[in-house]
Amino acid sequence: MKDADKSVDNRPTDSFTLTDNSTNETWTIPGRVGKMGNRLIDIKSLYGNTGLLTYDPGFTSTASCRSSITYINGAKGVLLHRGYSIDELASKSDFMETCYLLLYSELPTPEQLTSFTNDIKHHTLIHEQLARFYQGFMRSAHPMAIMVGVVGALSAFYHDNTDTTDIAHRRLAAHRLIAKMPTIGACAYKYSLGLPFPTPRNDLSYSENLLQMMFSNPAEEYKINPVLARAIDKILILHADHEQNASTSTVRLAGSSGANPYACIASGIASLWGPAHGGANEAVLKMLDEIGSADRVHKYIAKAQDKNDSFRLMGFGHRVYKNYDPRAAVMRDTCHEVLKVLGIHDPQLELAMKLEEIALKDSYFIEKKLYPNVDFYSGIIMKAMGFPTSMFTVMFAIGRTVGWISHWKEMLVDEEHRIGRPRQLYAGEKQRKYIPLDKRGHTSKKTSWSWLWGK
Repeated sequence: MKDADKSVDNRPTDSFTLTDNSTNETWTIPGRVGKMGNRLIDIKSLYGNTGLLTYDPGFTSTASCRSSITYINGAKGVLLHRGYSIDELASKSDFMETCYLLLYSELPTPEQLTSFTNDIKHHTLIHEQLARFYQGFMRSAHPMAIMVGVVGALSAFYHDNTDTTDIAHRRLAAHRLIAKMPTIGACAYKYSLGLPFPTPRNDLSYSENLLQMMFSNPAEEYKINPVLARAIDKILILHADHEQNASTSTVRLAGSSGANPYACIASGIASLWGPAHGGANEAVLKMLDEIGSADRVHKYIAKAQDKNDSFRLMGFGHRVYKNYDPRAAVMRDTCHEVLKVLGIHDPQLELAMKLEEIALKDSYFIEKKLYPNVDFYSGIIMKAMGFPTSMFTVMFAIGRTVGWISHWKEMLVDEEHRIGRPRQLYAGEKQRKYIPLDKRGHTSKKTSWSWLWGK
């Protein structure tokens, strides 16, 4: 029997035995246990000691890092940030306090929160040359496309402060990104409308400032509704971090090479833009458009229950949560508060509330635990406030920026940090000889565009 890692005490309680059934050779593989959650098989030395690789498409059974930021127990509907439950943070905290917690591990003292908030407020402006960068985009460009470009371009404006080994540089980049993201997002929105770029106001809270930049204009006074500002704050808190999802993993992978923080966050925005990730709340409204009216809800619920029907109820259930999404409970109450204060009679919003009412009582959804998730409610709230659907994912990116930065910062100081280099299961041709062009035959299959592009 060989030891896969001599540095680990391989007792039966913290190790596993791997047996090759074709040769009967065995190896002892060390195990690890986090403070909460599953036991893990530590395979970082597996290839070096055994010559074997693991195969895990989507990394659904692989822990790519160790982290102290967020803990999720999907079976029990638990989401903790630094040990604090998400419902407590959303109901008792504000976004700036949650940002401090994610970045610096502990809730701030009053003095620390004041200092942190003031620092963020004084980084909200964007460089005048960066504002001109927007002129290179089509007015019809998706705001997320603009966000990717503009955030990536920040490294060209702050190139003297991108040494990832320098603590002061890391801190400055973190604060700049959190501060500037609402301004960058609001400018993308205003640019699409042909309106003047907004100016941040340091006398307002983070969420109030975000609202006024999105919806104010120089021709008239914009009055901030405190219910709406608090709703924005909760949306940002509930989207601040969600462990090792696709965009966070993208940021970590980009950052593992030592790339500058602005490029890393731009990569996260690009990943978030994917419809399977950050575009879920947009999909909810598209689904409501398809249903059309409240009297058709029962018909579409029946379609969702039919295994032979391709229709899916968007915004219900979650890949991670096999119980109620803990964020959805907070968002549901906020959704009803917003609709009440705005007094909106929008057929689509009324349809959404009817769908929620029926689905929460339907035995099919109850048995399968297909409860409305955070995307269902956040999309409805933002539509009610006047955000176009193209801005939904931008709002998600603004909230998630602090989570991305926290993971990037944590990765850089982890003693086990290495550049990301996933392996693969090679399924291509074996080595073969080169055939001169004039001697090559053709096959209809391998020259068709559908084959070349994977269809």
